[in-house]
Order: sequence, then structure tokens, then C-alpha cells
Amino acid sequence: MEEITGKFNQSNARVGIVVADFNGAVTSKLVTGAVATLAKFGLADDQVTVFHVPGAFEIPFAVKKLLDKGEFDGIMTLGAVIKGETDHYDLICQNVARGIMELNLQGKVPVTFGILTTDNIEQAMQRAGLKMGNEGASTAQSLLEMMSLGGQIN
Repeated sequence: MEEITGKFNQSNARVGIVVADFNGAVTSKLVTGAVATLAKFGLADDQVTVFHVPGAFEIPFAVKKLLDKGEFDGIMTLGAVIKGETDHYDLICQNVARGIMELNLQGKVPVTFGILTTDNIEQAMQRAGLKMGNEGASTAQSLLEMMSLGGQIN
């Protein structure tokens, strides 16, 4: 098991996962990896809530609403934006990343970025657990690290 630096009380920690349903074959695998990693580090199913949004562009809105509610100790974002033939890809990637970054800096709890931005579906599937690890699992561990660090900084 990987080690988490710092301390946080996993017995009462609450984690929100905001996941885009677009490219669901990929994002469902990201969620599976994230939830498994959270469980590995001691979080029970009732401590993790998954919120579905239509696509990556809607993720910052949902995160903002969750931050405003103040019910979570950390929030992770999961999605897959796959390059197409138009500028849509660039616009989505830039604005989603900017939105999540701004919310992370403004919020009182960490928000981690687990949005895949790939050239094709094969690359996305590789990063969702086929060969290159599971970005959902990595994002979950990053969130736990940041939750742990937050307790040291406050």
C-alpha cells in the first residue's frame, strides 16, 4: 500500500467525486479506480459520494455547488476529453482546467484534477486502467495527500 504523508482522520472524512458522463466507457473506469483507492486507504462507501454531470464543461459548476455546501473534506474531478476535428477540444480543456484551478485556490478544501485530455480513445482507455495505470486512482491518492497536508497547514 502506498503511504499518505501527513495525517487526516479517515474515519469521518467525506469525499465528493464529480464525474462527467460523456465518454462514459472511460469515466466509469476512472470512478472505479478512484473508489477502490479511497477504500484502500480506509474510506467506507458512505463516506464517498459520486455526482454525475453531462460533460467536462459542467464539472466546475458542480464543484462550486459542493464547495458552497461545505459538506466535503475534499473533492475530485474525473472526466475524459478526447480530441476531435474542431477547436472544441481546446476550448473545453482550457476552460475546465482554469475553472477547477480557480475553485481549488478559492475553496477551503482541496479539489483535484483527474480530467484526461487525450488525442484518441485508445490513449484515454490506457490511462483509465489498461496499461498506464488508472488516473482515477492517482487522483484519489492526490486528494488524500492534499487533505492530509491541509491539516498541517491550517
